[in-house]
Amino acid sequence: MTNMMVERTERSNEEWLSELRADPEGEIQARAIEDLKERLQRGIFYYLSRERSDLQHLSHHEITQMAEDLAQDAVLRVIENLASFRGDSQFTTWATRIAVRVAISDLRRARYKDFSLDDLTADGDTVSATANPVAGDKPTLPERAAERAEIVSKIEAAFANVLTERQYRALLAVTVQGVPLEIVAEQMGTNRNALYKLVHDARRKLRTHLQSQGLSMEYILNLFQE
Repeated sequence: MTNMMVERTERSNEEWLSELRADPEGEIQARAIEDLKERLQRGIFYYLSRERSDLQHLSHHEITQMAEDLAQDAVLRVIENLASFRGDSQFTTWATRIAVRVAISDLRRARYKDFSLDDLTADGDTVSATANPVAGDKPTLPERAAERAEIVSKIEAAFANVLTERQYRALLAVTVQGVPLEIVAEQMGTNRNALYKLVHDARRKLRTHLQSQGLSMEYILNLFQE
């Protein structure tokens, strides 16, 4: 029985492609999909149990169930992207990479399921809270602290006055808070590519405005690294 299982699931790249593209009503495709799901489930389980320290509190059963659910989505994603497979690796290796990306995306969504752009901009002090991410706990001279405070004030003013409301919200979420593009795009009713351009344009406007005030990005970075 074991030999039959190995023989049934060990396919060449060409066989995987052919069988997954077979008649959707036939047994060939159904068997290939089931075998692929089992492989992807094992790969996802390994990733969740070995690579994700944030999931160590989950039981073996919970991770198994999570891997099973994610494998269902991963199989669909693989089938949707069959045309992009170039044969540079084993098909199952390529498919497992897609499956892990599906898992990562799903975990990100779970992490930010309660995220709201309205909450992000409600307090108005997001920039102040994160404007000195690299200084750590080093003691700062009073004059240097005053200089930093002045720059932070100018950056906050630029955020509020130079950017459109849409650019402001997108840049804070993606750049300052580190929210994944797909999550922000979904909440803003746009797509990933359009959001990327929105953030890129916002950064460019900020840089141009700050430079017009004699503040180069190099100066700002050096100021907060000291």
